[in-house]
Amino acid sequence: MLSVFKKPADLRRDVLASLVVFLVALPLCVGVAVASGVPAELGLITGIVGGLVVGCLPGSTLQVSGPAAGLTVLVFEAVQELGLGALGAVVLGAGLVQVALGALGFGRLFRAITVAVVHGMLAGIGLVLIFGQLYTMADVEQPRSGIDKIAGLPHLVGEIATSSGALTAFAVGAATIAVLVLWRKLPARAQLVPAPLAAVALATAATAVAGWSVPRVEVQGLLSAVQPPGGADFASLGSLAALGTVVAFALIASAESLFSAAAVDRMHDGARTDYNKELMAQGVGNTICGMLGALPLTAVIVRSSANIQAGARTKLSRILHGLWLVLFAALLPAAIGVIPLAALAGVLVHAGCKLIPVKELRPLWRAHRGEALVLAATATAIITTNMFEGVLLGILLAVVKSAWETSHIHLDVHETTDGRLIVTITGSATFLRLPRMLETLEALPGDRPVELDLSELRHLDHACRTTLENWAHQRGTTIGSFARA
Repeated sequence: MLSVFKKPADLRRDVLASLVVFLVALPLCVGVAVASGVPAELGLITGIVGGLVVGCLPGSTLQVSGPAAGLTVLVFEAVQELGLGALGAVVLGAGLVQVALGALGFGRLFRAITVAVVHGMLAGIGLVLIFGQLYTMADVEQPRSGIDKIAGLPHLVGEIATSSGALTAFAVGAATIAVLVLWRKLPARAQLVPAPLAAVALATAATAVAGWSVPRVEVQGLLSAVQPPGGADFASLGSLAALGTVVAFALIASAESLFSAAAVDRMHDGARTDYNKELMAQGVGNTICGMLGALPLTAVIVRSSANIQAGARTKLSRILHGLWLVLFAALLPAAIGVIPLAALAGVLVHAGCKLIPVKELRPLWRAHRGEALVLAATATAIITTNMFEGVLLGILLAVVKSAWETSHIHLDVHETTDGRLIVTITGSATFLRLPRMLETLEALPGDRPVELDLSELRHLDHACRTTLENWAHQRGTTIGSFARA
């Protein structure tokens, strides 16, 4: 492995970078697992696989994989619907789908998804994550659906106002968020400690010193948390809903990973990502996570950017971060059990806020209102239905919008010297423009001979062709240059 280094300084930089990534990943691995409704250790297992397995595979050099906040909502729904045992089967199936997509060369196609859908997906995930974790911050059971989470906010406020336990827990979470927001304003030397680690550590220390009785992370041990899926778990994938969940895991994890790869490539001057190989690497990682009954993994932009900013040069940094997670889980497992749940919820509320593209909304609305509407519709659909249906709706709206914008048609009517009307149709005639085309044709005088000229059309779909033929037949007129269209 050391032979890949161009100079000895790379080793020192990668080791230091791996420590930074480990400190960033540790609270996020635990927090994502708890928010997903699974044992905290499963988040660490996924982070370990992301480092030791995916880190060794070809694809991207510097991006780091692990459990992602973006999949928290979907995982929580899957665990509630199918059970914790079936989670491994779902993740394994999603991993195999990713491997197949990468082997077939579909990796680059994920780059064709419109940014509006991606931002809408992230915004929807972020909002559901925020609303859900607000309940966890107050030690109140959160409702199942996104709509119920929003509708229940007045009740949540009442609980915080009337219950001292809820108020104390919520204060811990709110203080954690405040540390995360203010940390970036501290001197550069202080910021050498990652903000999530500092916020969780301070919250843990404060609750211990003050003697506050707040819910903490339950620890059961790394090995005991591993629950490989059995035959009954794989049998549960036979339903249409379960298969839809597998596809949703695969598509969303793939899209998040490859979009992250595109962002990471813009952050450094090294080798570019091979998207198909990266997709297969993510698939292998998820296949192994599924075998272990752990959370799904994706490439995570927060850890990846921390890796680059810390000076990483090779894959060794992301591999070592997985090793540090192993050592922590093996040597200091009790340290997880002292972390307040409210602190982890605060970290995830902050992460959810960062998923919402607030800065891009106003410029997008001014320049591309159609894209802004697709973004809003995707986010709203995710909140009101679920992740998979919301993303599908967003993609459908984006396709319809694109088809509408590219389907421009112009009908020009002019009269010849012998009294005939020549209707020249230019542009792209698709079914989306049928109403306008028929309105123009049906408004022509019925006592005048008419000829349709289609020689200037760039595209004529089947619906328009059939409609024009029927209209010409009923009118008893001719269609000129039809074959050339």
